[in-house]
Amino acid sequence: MRVAAIGDNCIDVYPRLGRQYPTGNAVDFAVNIRKLGFPTALVSVTGSDDNGRWMLETLKSEGIDISHVRVGNGATAVTYMDMDGKDRVHGEYVEGVLADLVFTPEEIDFAARHDLVHTAFWGKADNDLPGLKAHGALLSFDYATKKDDPLVARTLPYVDYAFFSLKPSEAESFLADAWRQGPKVVVGTLGVEGSSAYDGERFYHFGIFPAQVENTVGAGDAFIAGFMAEVLRGKGLEEALRGGARVAAEVVEVFEPWVKK
Repeated sequence: MRVAAIGDNCIDVYPRLGRQYPTGNAVDFAVNIRKLGFPTALVSVTGSDDNGRWMLETLKSEGIDISHVRVGNGATAVTYMDMDGKDRVHGEYVEGVLADLVFTPEEIDFAARHDLVHTAFWGKADNDLPGLKAHGALLSFDYATKKDDPLVARTLPYVDYAFFSLKPSEAESFLADAWRQGPKVVVGTLGVEGSSAYDGERFYHFGIFPAQVENTVGAGDAFIAGFMAEVLRGKGLEEALRGGARVAAEVVEVFEPWVKK
């Protein structure tokens, strides 16, 4: 089973801590699911600066297929970060070469030839979902906290596995409503309450694994990687929720947004 992640990449910079690392929703998902044993490609655009070269070197060292990571003429995207205790705080985001990103038909065709294609709200591939779906690709999409954005209704009919960050009190009603708009499965991550999934027949729930939290950054992307890895292995939704929780717990125990294996 082969996976493609299509979307953003950036450098997270913590000025106050003097730390930085390559990341992005698509990058974090790609690296984590690659570490879970699935050959994975990234489709994205990085900059022609030192950060872009660092991004490509890091992805290559993690075993990611970077044959479809374009190098744009300009700066790699940067997100300025800080910490509130052990919780990450997102500051200014400088898009760089991602500002005008449009994926080419060849890049979409390449992604669609994988068994699973994953993207996210910030991935700039939302307009390409119909084309990906037409190729028969299994699609997963991370909407994060953007449940009320117009993009949700526009894209859900093309998505197989939809992921949202929700409040526990709203989870079941929201998951059921979102499912009626087209996905096979809708999943809500619920913070310390764990996660829930709905497949049109029943709700599934799993809690969390104990963890010594170092940084919460990347927990959502890690959860989705763990969840979709179990789906690709043919496991049921209970096992998928458990797998997502396990990988998320491992990731929050390190500062960086992916499992250190």
